[in-house]
Amino acid sequence: MTSRASGDAIVVGSGPNGLAAAIHLARAGVGVTVLEAQDTVGGAARSAELTLPGFISDFGAAILPLGAASPFFRTLPLSEHGVEWIHPDFALAHPLDDGSAAVLDRSVDVTAQSLGRDARAYRLLMQPLARHWQGIALDILSLPHPPRSPVSLARFGFFGVHSATGLARTLFRGPRARALFAGLGAHSFLPIDQRPSAAIGLMLMMLAHGVGWPLPRGGTQRFTDGLVSYLQSLGGRIVTGTTVTSLADVPAGGATLFDVTPRQLLTIAGDEFPKYYRRQLSAYRYGSGVFKVDYALDGPVPWKASECSHAGTVHLGGTMQEIAVSEREVWQGKPPQKPFVLIAQQSLFDPTRAPNGKQVLWAYCHVPNGSSFDMTERIETQIERFAPGFKDRILARSVMTPKELQCRDANLVGGDINGGVADFRQLFMRPALRINAYATPIRDLYICSSSTPPGGGVHGMSGYLAAKTALKRSFR
Repeated sequence: MTSRASGDAIVVGSGPNGLAAAIHLARAGVGVTVLEAQDTVGGAARSAELTLPGFISDFGAAILPLGAASPFFRTLPLSEHGVEWIHPDFALAHPLDDGSAAVLDRSVDVTAQSLGRDARAYRLLMQPLARHWQGIALDILSLPHPPRSPVSLARFGFFGVHSATGLARTLFRGPRARALFAGLGAHSFLPIDQRPSAAIGLMLMMLAHGVGWPLPRGGTQRFTDGLVSYLQSLGGRIVTGTTVTSLADVPAGGATLFDVTPRQLLTIAGDEFPKYYRRQLSAYRYGSGVFKVDYALDGPVPWKASECSHAGTVHLGGTMQEIAVSEREVWQGKPPQKPFVLIAQQSLFDPTRAPNGKQVLWAYCHVPNGSSFDMTERIETQIERFAPGFKDRILARSVMTPKELQCRDANLVGGDINGGVADFRQLFMRPALRINAYATPIRDLYICSSSTPPGGGVHGMSGYLAAKTALKRSFR
């Protein structure tokens, strides 16, 4: 293919990966313009008054352990551009029906103490991983590049290749430790009895001990705004309200990087790709969707377990067995009867999110991709199960189905917030089987979304690694 190069770079899409790509290019002295279809920058990393005036809700990403741990974002002076991290008392609480709760704390010992008879097993598992979290996180988030800490990564991999239920049954005996790990494994969007769902649970536990599960003061939009501010200080440009539907919509540049999923890339450039690459992109599999509800509340959630009132994130799903059933139903194409519900309580720790005495609550559950089933009642029944009287505190709610999420961010295909299924087949070979996942068969055209390694999450590493590829190939 003929090069489209003329000196500058174009990034299509302003999610965390698109902004990370733009920043890395700009730091290398490349002129960069970011094109964004929406009127607001950020992709799924945005905030807005979704329920009532004065109540700031996060549209997508809310709690950002990967943002705080990202090897790339940690090199940026984001504190100088308005980003301030808030750390809840507990990263996570997982309540059970008896009124008890397991907690995930920055301290391995505090976490272990909440797990009863599994305290020793938890310490044996997590102390070595927590001690070497930076090297392990760097290696995982830099895949498929060669590891820098192979011994620590091998230890992580030894446990991570299992299913979440398999590893929990092997290591733990009590219901609290098993339930806690099951909920963490469910972040994989895989059935938790399927490999490698344990890897996601281990990663999240390790980050909780290493860097915490923080939230940005003022909303996730503030994190995005910090990235934008830094990019602009480097000379980068942002153009919003600009939809790219074909390569003709993209100004000629030294390289074009697309923070989009395979489906959009096929629409934009499919006619230019060779058949083998089109075929691989067409076969790319999207994962489960999410059904999201944001609440404006008249006060804090009245949790039965007091630990939940001190946690930034709460997992609602009961026992490991219940969570396994719920996630398996989603995988089978059924709206779960008793969904596993993920809760974020930002305003408990960030008073800028809601008027005095009021609260915001962020909640979602997994559903089949593209599902139109209304899960509101089932979500609220699960919350009421662990917090009797919750419904009486609802002032307003904002409900978003998978289709509505995709309308607000085209990368959320069918409500998939993970950029595609992250099973063994697509964990590293995404979006296609290529030596370099970020380079397409078209010279100077790259893909930098969460549909490339290392996958979903607000870490920016897909964008950073794609930009590294572009610098080597298009800006020598």
